[in-house]
Amino acid sequence: MKVTAEQLYEKLVNDYKIVGQRGRITFQLKDIILEVETKDTVGNLIQEWIKAWMIKENIEFSNPPHTQDFPDFQLDSDDNRTGLLEVKCFDYDASPNFDIAAFLAYRRSLLTYPFRLDSNYLIIGYAMEGADVVIKDVWLKKVWEITCPSEAWDLRCNVKQGEPTNIRPAKWYDNHRTKFKPFNNATEFVTAFDSTQRQWSRTARDPETSTWLKNVIKGYKKATGRDLV
Repeated sequence: MKVTAEQLYEKLVNDYKIVGQRGRITFQLKDIILEVETKDTVGNLIQEWIKAWMIKENIEFSNPPHTQDFPDFQLDSDDNRTGLLEVKCFDYDASPNFDIAAFLAYRRSLLTYPFRLDSNYLIIGYAMEGADVVIKDVWLKKVWEITCPSEAWDLRCNVKQGEPTNIRPAKWYDNHRTKFKPFNNATEFVTAFDSTQRQWSRTARDPETSTWLKNVIKGYKKATGRDLV
């Protein structure tokens, strides 16, 4: 069964009613069974559970050839420009701290695959209660709906020794208490990305930077037939 990301979200949240459900992580080696209470593996296990759930529901999907490649799931086997689905998980009792993408890799990727801007992010917030994993909330978002500026950079990133390494999320579900709000559209997001690469000394004078934004916008139009908005 072929579904869109929106239909998958509806099936998972409204039909399957995953929010509020509890799971438990155990590890067995010979006759010893251990209940795991650490959060280190929760995100990967939830992603594997999503895969198993899609198989059970007869949902069509494919995986990239390498586990670290983008996206986690391709929902449209007929068109690699659509149906791009990433799964992200975070501890609901803390702020989202997952990496959306490596900054330089994303920079290169949008030049080659500008339709990546249409990707959907299935985001699962969980809480640990002893050995129980409780699903607190689930969202389906675009990249520009989960990113924002920061105090020092036009795009919030994890910064090490003055260099942005990974794009980091906003706290999109708590706008009232968050100083920096998510972007309003994809154009705002890529413009902020461009401003950030111009802020960074490593990329500011790179010839690719001078034409990057124009080429991404032009490439998006060519790939999708639509203007970036």
